[in-house]
This record gives sequence, structure tokens and C-alpha cells, in this order.
Amino acid sequence: MSQEFLPDDNLSERPNSDSAASEQEVVQITVLGSRKAVLETIHTLYRLGFAAVGDWSPPQRGAQPGQVIRNEK
Repeated sequence: MSQEFLPDDNLSERPNSDSAASEQEVVQITVLGSRKAVLETIHTLYRLGFAAVGDWSPPQRGAQPGQVIRNEK
């Protein structure tokens, strides 16, 4: 979902082509915070077209009490 549009040289958006997608570097996104804040962030990223809610790992305990961590798969 996050690779649907790429800016071209004229800074306009165009549908992604196979050759452009193969040149992109893959990154992993991690969200860390309270359970509520993490879930709200994931929902916000979904609304922005970044990743589906189901694309995230299950919540894991963070280093601090009350903290969870989730990774985008």
C-alpha cells in the first residue's frame, strides 16, 4: 500500500511502475508506546495509506511498564 505512488522528476504523483518498485529500499517501521498510543498510530498510518492494520506484528512488551512495541511486517 505504501508504494502505490512515487513522485516523478516533476514532483507530481504517478502510479507505481514495476521498475520503480524494484529500485526501492525496504525499511521496517517500529511503533513503541502505550497500547492505546500504538494502536492509534497504526490506525492513523492506515488512514494515510501506509499499511493495513493487519500488517503489524502482535503487541509485545516494551522495556518500560505499560509499554508495547509493534513492527510493520
